Amino acid sequence: MFRSLIPDLYANSIYHIDLDELKARGIKAVIVDLDNTLVESNRPDATPKLVTWLNEVRKLGFKVMIVSNNNKTRVSRFAIPLKVPYIHAARKPLSLSFLKAMRMLGVSKEETVVIGDQLLTDVLGGNRVGLYTILVVPVSEVEGFFTKLNRRVERFVFRWMERKGLLNWDQT
Repeated sequence: MFRSLIPDLYANSIYHIDLDELKARGIKAVIVDLDNTLVESNRPDATPKLVTWLNEVRKLGFKVMIVSNNNKTRVSRFAIPLKVPYIHAARKPLSLSFLKAMRMLGVSKEETVVIGDQLLTDVLGGNRVGLYTILVVPVSEVEGFFTKLNRRVERFVFRWMERKGLLNWDQT
């Protein structure tokens, strides 16, 4: 079971992901989590740095979609001004929203990357579908109740990964 929690890549943030490398892998679409991946969970709008990153992602030809477990109000208020399609109340790690996102973007699993800050939602969900997964460090420590519970489980999984030599980044 733990193997399905291992991301393909670790990054300190979305800004540390080599987009040219993703393109060389044949990636055409980016499914990205919202809270604590793109911005802090309590930040209502995109930062100028994020807007620049999204523009770069699009300029390189990637399709982008936000897939979030958060509610419609939160996700739509963030995504609509950026003109980024979204799926709210995604119920990650269930596969349905990932499959729906790929269908909406017109891409296959081999052409899709999932980027998120949680092992138990983003990475597990992406891996269950067979997507390339990237785990990023959360941008904030401000988190909801269920995320705090997930983080406790994540610490256990990170310790297991470290013992097995599977953890190849500095932050756990």
